[in-house]
Amino acid sequence: MKAVVYGQARSGRSAAERLRESGDEVVVVDRALGNEDDLSLLDGAGLLVKSPGVPGEAPLVAAARARGIPVWSEVELGYRLLDGARLIGVTGTNGKTTTAELLGAILRAGGRDVAVAGNVGTPLSSVRVADWVVCELSSFQLEDVHELACEVAVLLNLEPDHLDRHGTLDAYRAAKLRIFERAGTAVVPRGLSLENSCLPATVVEFAADDELPAEPFIRGAHNRANAAAATAAARAAGVADAAIAEALRSFPGVPHRLELVGERDGVRYVNDSKATNVAAARRALAAYADEPVRLILGGSLKGEDFAPLAEAIGPNVRSVHLIGEAAAPLAAALERLEPFTDGDLASAVAHAAALASPGDVVLLSPANASFDQFENFEHRGDAFRVLARIG
Repeated sequence: MKAVVYGQARSGRSAAERLRESGDEVVVVDRALGNEDDLSLLDGAGLLVKSPGVPGEAPLVAAARARGIPVWSEVELGYRLLDGARLIGVTGTNGKTTTAELLGAILRAGGRDVAVAGNVGTPLSSVRVADWVVCELSSFQLEDVHELACEVAVLLNLEPDHLDRHGTLDAYRAAKLRIFERAGTAVVPRGLSLENSCLPATVVEFAADDELPAEPFIRGAHNRANAAAATAAARAAGVADAAIAEALRSFPGVPHRLELVGERDGVRYVNDSKATNVAAARRALAAYADEPVRLILGGSLKGEDFAPLAEAIGPNVRSVHLIGEAAAPLAAALERLEPFTDGDLASAVAHAAALASPGDVVLLSPANASFDQFENFEHRGDAFRVLARIG
C-alpha cells in the first residue's frame, strides 16, 4: 500500500518508520520539503497519516478526504499497531502529561509492564512491546481516530483552549470527547456536565477533595485533582491501593510544570512554561497564592480572553512582566496592575530578579503559547532554566 505521511516531527517520523517496516510505500509531506500543495502525491495512496500539528483543512488533507482516502491521526496508526497492549487514554485541557506520567509510575509500582506515550513526547506508533500503554491524547490527535479504543479513558477538565485551531469551544469539546468512543470505563470530573450519550456504560467520577491512598508529593490543588483522576483510573485498571500510594508519595512531577529550577539570593525560580492557556496559569497562581510572586506572562496568542486571568491575580503578585506577541493585549487586560512590558524572556527574568526580595518566587506561567519567540514550550522553559541559574 502507498501511504502518505504528512508532517515530519516526532510522530510523523515514527509513523513513516513503522509503515515502512510493514512493507508499505511511504511518501513524506512536510512544509520544510515544500511539497504540501502537491496533490499528485495522493495518486494511488490508500492512506494519509497526519501529525497533530496538521490542521484538518490543509489542502492535501481535504483533497484526501474528497478522494475517499482514509485520514488517520498518528495515534490511530499507533493503536492499530499495538500488539495486544491494554490502553489507558488521558485527555483534558490541562494536566495531561502530569497525569499520564503519574499513571505510568503507579502501574510500574504495581508491577505492570507499561509504556507512556502520545502527546507526552513518545509517539504511540513507536511503542513496540508493552502490556499496558498510558497514552496522552490531545484534541489534535483525537480529531482523526476511527478504531482507537481505551480500556480506561480519562477526561481531566474542559476549558477554552486551541480556539485558533478548532474555531469554537464546541468543536474543541467534541474533539476531546472522542476519547470515550469505544471506551470501556470513563473517568470524569465530578459535576462536569457531559452528554450521557458520549459516555460508556461504566463511569467513575473524581474530584480534588477525594480521599486518596496517600497525599501526592506534587504541589497544588490542580495536581491533587490530577492525582485523584490517576487513582480512579488505576483502580479501574485493577491496581492495588498500596502501589498507588507508593507512586503518589514519590512522583516528583514533570519538567515545565511548576518545576523549581533554581534559587539565588533567597529567590526561587519556578518554570511553568507548559501553562500555555489562561486556565493553566490560574492554577499556578492558586498554587502560589500564599507566597510573594513576580509573574512572567506572554507569548503567542491563541484567541483567549485574558479577563479571567486578570481576576485571578491577587495581592501576593508583586509585579507582572510581559513578553512576546501577547504583551499588548495582556497590558490592556491587566492595566490596574501596572504591568511591565519587558519584551523578551531574558529581560523579564532580569527585571523580576532585580525587584525580588528573599522569599519571592519568580514564576514563569505564560498563559500563552510559545511560538512567537521559541520553538515550543520546552524551548522556552529550558531558556528560563538557564536564566534562573545564571541571572
